[in-house]
Amino acid sequence: MPNVLAIVAHPDDIEFVMAGTLLQLASRGWTVHYMNVANGSCGSMTLDAASISRIRLEEARRAAALIPAVFYPPICDDMGIYYNAQTLARVASVVRLANPTIVLTHSPQDYMEDHEAACRLAVGGAFVKSMPNFETNPPTAPVSGPVAIYHAQPHGNQTPLGQPVFPTTLVNVSPVLERKIEMLKCHASQEGWLDETQMISSFVASMKESALKMGQLSKRFQEAEGFRRHLHLGYCDATFHPLKDALGEDLIDL
Repeated sequence: MPNVLAIVAHPDDIEFVMAGTLLQLASRGWTVHYMNVANGSCGSMTLDAASISRIRLEEARRAAALIPAVFYPPICDDMGIYYNAQTLARVASVVRLANPTIVLTHSPQDYMEDHEAACRLAVGGAFVKSMPNFETNPPTAPVSGPVAIYHAQPHGNQTPLGQPVFPTTLVNVSPVLERKIEMLKCHASQEGWLDETQMISSFVASMKESALKMGQLSKRFQEAEGFRRHLHLGYCDATFHPLKDALGEDLIDL
């Protein structure tokens, strides 16, 4: 069966913006691959970096197991995600191992640098997956075949300069919403952190509110996740839209 790879910055990012789509694909037989580039080391006001990183790793593993998904461990600390040759070599190795038909990642413009850098790494890793002269770390054989990249909605559905961002593809997540919530609740360490640092009093309520907004945009689904397709050049042909082919009536393009 085909593979879908989710690459995001931090533990809980997948659950906020794309877990419903992963669950929908898994229910249709797709193999899900799950990667947080950073380890969540800055996600606490009270615990040291090593302690919170251990906690967040286990939270992420539990969430991924609910899909279930192939889990790839993080490769750097929070605020340490950079688009450079060393990090790209490590992300590209994961892309080759997963050999995805679909890559889900952050918006190219989002409210924080880690999200934007993780997005660039996901896009770059997909671009070099079939290049035999690109060396990955660890060394992984190149893989061929088309890949479509879909960018999730940015936090607040806007760029860092406040410009609105509208999705072009909406996925129905109502049938899997309770499982998406269960996945998000695995990240219990973040409830207080998000309240203290980002004025999110309930991360589950915030996620549900976002899903309802996307559902309203669809004019068909109660709750949805929104995406924009990356330009096909270098990845696949212009008509390649595997998410639509897989999800059928559970997806609409605006």
